[in-house]
Amino acid sequence: MSLLSFLSSLRRSPFWPMVKKEFIQMRRDRVTLAMMVGLPAIQLAMFGYAIRTEVRNLPTIVLDESRSAQSRALVDVMKNTGNFVVVGHVRTREDVRTLIQGGEVRAAVIIPPDYARDLKRGQTASAQVIVDAADPLASSAAIQAVSIAAIRANATRRVLDVRVRPWYNPALKSSSYIVPGLVGLLLSITLIVITSMAIVRERERGTLEQLVVTPINKTALMLGKITPFAVVGYVQMTVILLLGRLLFHIPLRGSLPLLYVLSAAFIVANLGLGLFVSTVAQTQAQAMQMSFMFMLPNILLSGYMFPREAMPEPAQWIGAFLPLTHYLKILRGILLREAGMGALWKEALILMAFAVAVISMSVRRFSKTMG
Repeated sequence: MSLLSFLSSLRRSPFWPMVKKEFIQMRRDRVTLAMMVGLPAIQLAMFGYAIRTEVRNLPTIVLDESRSAQSRALVDVMKNTGNFVVVGHVRTREDVRTLIQGGEVRAAVIIPPDYARDLKRGQTASAQVIVDAADPLASSAAIQAVSIAAIRANATRRVLDVRVRPWYNPALKSSSYIVPGLVGLLLSITLIVITSMAIVRERERGTLEQLVVTPINKTALMLGKITPFAVVGYVQMTVILLLGRLLFHIPLRGSLPLLYVLSAAFIVANLGLGLFVSTVAQTQAQAMQMSFMFMLPNILLSGYMFPREAMPEPAQWIGAFLPLTHYLKILRGILLREAGMGALWKEALILMAFAVAVISMSVRRFSKTMG
């Protein structure tokens, strides 16, 4: 068959009417079309601006037991590297441990009492920098910055020995940081996507009206729909933790019962987000696309892959409104740093508030839609 005859037969075939029908259908579904065209452009602009692989501005505390001009000069040298931002001073080494364990700071500069005296005598003065090595990327940048600071300080004819102690992940294994985060990431993606289809599927099947007329209030209806998914979420979480332990030797230093208790708020928050999406979307295609709106922000802005300290401040604010951002602090705090409720209560409260807010919005939106 020649090319001309093939084109002629193609023109007479039902192919073109089908294409025309699909374009007309796409034009009618303007919401889906707008998301397909607009969302990639918006996300490209946002993430291209937000993601920075160079790690800067790590929150740092100072334990200055020397309290001298020489110790303050050392702190200034550390700050001038651009990798450390001093967010406070502490008085004891226990304060250092508490703040790093809770994830509030990423590094600590410890200057001993005899620091200035050793410098004046021409002896080697020692200082210590403790780095939270749970994040290998951030800790590697911090270790390099300490080396630069020591070189700069010694350039001023000081004899200085700055020693780095990486905590929680001294081997700088990336799996120790990534695999715990996968628990939150996979829970967030699967729970939002699956739940977002729930109401839409009921609507498309024509069974939603039957549910509405049942003798049950709308809050109980919504909670009843998410409870089975919450159980599935816990099963999924358990499987990932077990495989992470067996395959990647992920440490489990903290309290697993505490982790499971605090995970409830995160699971409910994501199920609530999925329900809210399902009350907004009119079709399953729209529900799927709206659900995937959370995928890239969760991966790129929550701290799962890139340290949030390296991001511009607007991107950090956007990340602060993602439940995964706070859940990652809980996951890594318990599994890697052996943090307890005293260090994680802020993140737990934020997740509980978020869960209550999204469930309330979902119930209100569902009532308005059915009304």
